[in-house]
Amino acid sequence: MHFVKGFLIFLSVAHLAFSEAILDPDFFPGEMVIQLNDPQLKESILDQRCDSWRVAEEANNLLPWKRIPEECFDYVKKYVTGTGYILDLQMVSAQAGLYARSVDLSGDRKNAWIFDVDETLISNLPYYAEHGYGLELFDNAKFDEWTEMGVAPAIEPSLKLYEEVLKLGFKVILLTGRSESHRNITIHNLSQLGIQHWDKLIMRSVQDMGKSATVFKSEKRKNLMEEDGYHIVGNSGDQWSDLLDSYMAKRSFKLPNPMYFIS
Repeated sequence: MHFVKGFLIFLSVAHLAFSEAILDPDFFPGEMVIQLNDPQLKESILDQRCDSWRVAEEANNLLPWKRIPEECFDYVKKYVTGTGYILDLQMVSAQAGLYARSVDLSGDRKNAWIFDVDETLISNLPYYAEHGYGLELFDNAKFDEWTEMGVAPAIEPSLKLYEEVLKLGFKVILLTGRSESHRNITIHNLSQLGIQHWDKLIMRSVQDMGKSATVFKSEKRKNLMEEDGYHIVGNSGDQWSDLLDSYMAKRSFKLPNPMYFIS
């Protein structure tokens, strides 16, 4: 009984530790104030809160957002420039590869694998490193300037998956929210990284401007399936809008991206 009471007290304290008042030393009396004034403890609790935010973001549990929480700047920077991000990317691509190898590609169906481009095949991390890792509001003009440089590096785990699905016999479709005006530089950037073979590179036309990414990509998947006869077996993207809504792939694989959200 004493153990149960002690455990319930622990849960109560733990609940308080993750409340909105956790960083306010006036909220706690006595000894707890001394603990919360410990910089290392504050940093640990803040990291846990930001970790919870990232998990909610990756699970598509957040409402639409325009920039990362200000208090999570250091956390996001550490994550995307550290081993955690790389390991997560490797895990997603490894699981996608396992699935791809399990698919029966016999017959005459046009079995396709869709890849998004930004933060899926190529990384804009050099750009976001100069713009707060998602803390700054997105600036279309500045990002267009970066895009036209054509120097975005590859996301290596995705590059390996791309190479593997090609060897297995999948038809590769690149489906990106980039504008048609960036087609030439996008092809150049991808080619420089060894991404040179695909069935289609689908980009936003003038008629697609103003559509949400979810609507745009769902419409394009519909066209691929109903008009072009593709059987979409796999889909890799860093945004839920790359993957969800209608005409979805048989299996979808979400890559991590805590820097921005596209609906």
